Amino acid sequence: MQTISVEEVKARLDAGESLHLVDVREPAEHAEFNIGGILLPLGRVRMMDTDDIDQWKDQEVICYCRSGNRSGQACMILETAGFTNVKNLTGGMLTWMERGL
Repeated sequence: MQTISVEEVKARLDAGESLHLVDVREPAEHAEFNIGGILLPLGRVRMMDTDDIDQWKDQEVICYCRSGNRSGQACMILETAGFTNVKNLTGGMLTWMERGL
């Protein structure tokens, strides 16, 4: 599993790049604060309910959560499901907010 920093993701978003962001937190967490990713809670990923993102299997997919733990698990599961370029957002939303991004 590869990782990507919050600074790199923020810079790419600011540059207008279209990223495939996947928020693996719960709906209430997503509603509270998110960076534009589609909501696909870890429970759904564990059940291989990935229809919403299956079209991205051969593209870069960046998973994020609160701290990077759940998204790390999601990345490993997605890799076993055939996703070829999955990255975990290091530190998750906690680091994003800590750094004032």
